[in-house]
Amino acid sequence: MRASLLQEFLGRSEISDILQAALSGQRLGFDECLRLVKSDDVYSMGLVANILRQKKFADTITFINNIILNYTNVCVTYCKFCAFYRPPGHEESYTVPIEEIVRRVATSREMFGITQVLIQGGHNPNLNLQYYEDAFRAIKAKCPEVGINGLSPSEVDMISRVERSSTREVLSRLKAAGMDTFAGGGAEILEDRVKDEISPLKIRSHEWLRIMEEAHEIGLKSVATMMYGTVETEKERASHIMKIAELQEKTGGFMVFVPWSFEPNKTEIQAEGSIKYPSGGHSLLKMIAISRIMFNGLIDHLQSSWLTNGIGMAQLALNYGADDFGGTLIGEEVVSATGARSTELTSGKIIAAVKQAGFRVAERDNSYRIIKYH
Repeated sequence: MRASLLQEFLGRSEISDILQAALSGQRLGFDECLRLVKSDDVYSMGLVANILRQKKFADTITFINNIILNYTNVCVTYCKFCAFYRPPGHEESYTVPIEEIVRRVATSREMFGITQVLIQGGHNPNLNLQYYEDAFRAIKAKCPEVGINGLSPSEVDMISRVERSSTREVLSRLKAAGMDTFAGGGAEILEDRVKDEISPLKIRSHEWLRIMEEAHEIGLKSVATMMYGTVETEKERASHIMKIAELQEKTGGFMVFVPWSFEPNKTEIQAEGSIKYPSGGHSLLKMIAISRIMFNGLIDHLQSSWLTNGIGMAQLALNYGADDFGGTLIGEEVVSATGARSTELTSGKIIAAVKQAGFRVAERDNSYRIIKYH
């Protein structure tokens, strides 16, 4: 779209001033973010977000060849939004032995050429720090070329409680054992009112941010996430985005932002009747576009969140600001526990989906460095 036509089109939008400011590279604040969240002009947001993505990445969309390894489903936080966890002693509870963890990673490396393993699980009070250290060292000994994207602030908090140690020490020891990057689960919405309703036993918002800041301070790059679509208000969505932006301005440690929609199927929230249907594609595109606009110049990468929204919506999200398709998934159990959809996705399917959407596709590594183009 020519500049004159773009200016004329945006001039008709109720959020024209915000979009023009974003295009000029201005840093936006809470008030602007809240107006975006409240606006229904998703098309204009998407148009600007796509321009911002193109300026930085042209026509290249990345993905990573990885597996998700859910090492335990034993959990004592009993989050209402989770269909995956089982309490200690439950007949369906499990913890994967270290030998099996290594076997799964090595087999996936051999069969699929993975370059990353995402290791996340429940808050298991029976696992001490040595379990994680031994697992990470064993993976690196067997597959040194596979990056470990591990755990979450709430899991690190659980480990520190078991060890009666500081979260900073736990992070330092995990890094020394081979954890390359720090995954960003457990954020949901960084407002305690929301956490009091959906995850009252999990760490508070300020604790999640503190542990993330500690990770950045010791040199661990990390992932920022947002699970929207539960009980949060528009103001709380905007607040979450701003808290991530403020920490990023301070540390620069976030590599990527991943907004994803809550899937209510088979969860306690659904059983209570407060939420019967998941957020749809309109919400995904809106949150992707807002994220690109708000994090422009702060967080480079933005994932299209195919896991909870499907391949088709993830393809559309590439035109609303997303530059990364995420990863291949083999063996994922958390989202699949809801029964929402199949969560198996090979590299071939991702490559085809990105090309069908009209983009050039590149495989990346754990640190968002491009390995090769397809």
